[in-house]
Amino acid sequence: MVLNFPAAGQAVVLLILSNVFMTFAWYGHLRQLAAAPWYAAALVSWLIALAEYLLQVPANRIGYRDAGLNVAQLKVLQEVITLSVFVPFSFWFMKEPLKLDYLWAGFCLVGAVYFMFRS
Repeated sequence: MVLNFPAAGQAVVLLILSNVFMTFAWYGHLRQLAAAPWYAAALVSWLIALAEYLLQVPANRIGYRDAGLNVAQLKVLQEVITLSVFVPFSFWFMKEPLKLDYLWAGFCLVGAVYFMFRS
């Protein structure tokens, strides 16, 4: 992707970007297309998800092939990124209150990352 940028960093950046798209695909229609029929929301979400896949597939390939991450490490990394994207999205875009449970879930994910990457 970018010369002199570590493969793991490339994978993380692409996973963050793909997760932004996926979060909007999964949940953005709840606010933006609330009055539209479900099939219209599904079509729009599917088109947004296509952009997500165009980022996620290379991210996982770079992470696995070039950065040497295994599938379990990629999955845990994805879950951490998911929560890191979802919390600001739900607060700013969906206008939902922040909950202390987000913090506890984040601590659990930090533990998961520790165990997945400790060796």
